[in-house]
Amino acid sequence: MKENKEHKSALNVQEGIAQPPSLNPAFKKRARKQLSKQEYIDGILAGDRVIMSMAITLIESSLPEHYALAQEIIDACMPYSGNSVRLGITGVPGAGKSTFVESFGKLVTSKGHKLAVLAIDPSSERTKGSILGDKTRMEALSVDPNAFIRPSPSAGSLGGVARKTRESIIICEAAGFDWIIVETVGVGQSEISVHSMVDFFLLLMLAGAGDELQGIKRGIMEMADLLVINKADGDNVQNAIRAKSQYTSAMRLFPPTSSGWKPYAETCSALYHEGMENIWEIINEYVKLTKDNSYFENNRNKQMVYILDDFVNRYINQLFYTPQPMKSLLEELRKELLENKISPYKAGQMLLEAWLSNIKEENISLNFEE
Repeated sequence: MKENKEHKSALNVQEGIAQPPSLNPAFKKRARKQLSKQEYIDGILAGDRVIMSMAITLIESSLPEHYALAQEIIDACMPYSGNSVRLGITGVPGAGKSTFVESFGKLVTSKGHKLAVLAIDPSSERTKGSILGDKTRMEALSVDPNAFIRPSPSAGSLGGVARKTRESIIICEAAGFDWIIVETVGVGQSEISVHSMVDFFLLLMLAGAGDELQGIKRGIMEMADLLVINKADGDNVQNAIRAKSQYTSAMRLFPPTSSGWKPYAETCSALYHEGMENIWEIINEYVKLTKDNSYFENNRNKQMVYILDDFVNRYINQLFYTPQPMKSLLEELRKELLENKISPYKAGQMLLEAWLSNIKEENISLNFEE
C-alpha cells in the first residue's frame, strides 16, 4: 500500500519526450545524385525547374570540374536560346524594384508569356554572404506557374555576375522562357554589365525624395531606354508628374541613340498596378522598332563580341596572377613600391617579363573559373 502511494506521488519524475536529432536521418537518402550532361540538357529543354536551378547552381560554382560541365551544357543550349525579350531593371535604393518586377511580371504572365527573373543580390564585403530574399518579396510571382525567380549573389565580382547571368539567361531561354528580367543590386557599376546583356534597360526613380537633381547623371541615364518614376500614388502623384517633366527635359539634352529610339520618362504605381499596361506597350513598341531597323539583332551580335572580349581579358588576368611565383613577386614589388625603392612602371615591366618567362618555361594551362 505504501509502495502504491509513492508510485502515484506528484513528485515522481515522468519520462520526458526524446529530443529529435539535429539532422534529418533521411537527409543522405534524399541527397541528389550528380546528373550527366545529357540529363541536364534534356531537363532544361523540357522546362524542368529543378534541373534548371541545378544547372544555374553549377554555373555559379567556382570549382573547375563544375565549370567544365557547365560550359558543355551552355554550348548545347545555345541553339535553343535568343528567342526572348531581355529586360534590365535598376533603380535607386527604395525605388520599389522588387514590387515593380512582381507587378510587371504578373502582367507578362497574364498575357500568356513565360517569365524568368534573374535577381542579382549584393554580397557582404565582410562575410561574403547574401540574403537572397527576392522570392519572399515577390509572393504572388513566386507561385506563378509561368514564372521562375532566381536570386544570385554578386559575390563581390561584377564581371563574374555578368558572365554567370548571361549563361543563366541562355538556360532560361532554352527552357522556353520568352521574357527575361535581370534585376540589379541598385545604381552603380553593375548597371554597365547588365546593360551589355539586355535588349531594353529600364531605370526606376522616385519623386519627392530629394533625388531629382542627384538622379540626373549622364552615365546611368544615357543607358536607360525608359525612365519610370515609381510610387506615383496618393499624395505623391503631383510630385511624380513634376519629376517626370524634369527628367524628360534632361533626357532631351542627350545625343540621339543608335537604336533610333528616343528615351523619355513615365510614371507608375507598382503597388497599385497602375501604369503597368502603358510600360508594357512602350517596351513592345521599342522591340518592334529595333527589330524593324535591325538594331535589335545588331545589338545582340555586339553583345556576343563583348562577351568574347570580356572572357579573354578576365582569363588573361587570372592566368597572370594565379601562379605562385607571380604572387610572391607581386608581393615583393608592392613592398618596394611602398618604400619608394621602385617606380610603378618599372615594377609592372618586371612583372610582365617574369610572367612571359614563366609561360615559356612551364607551358602553363589553366581552367578558367571565377
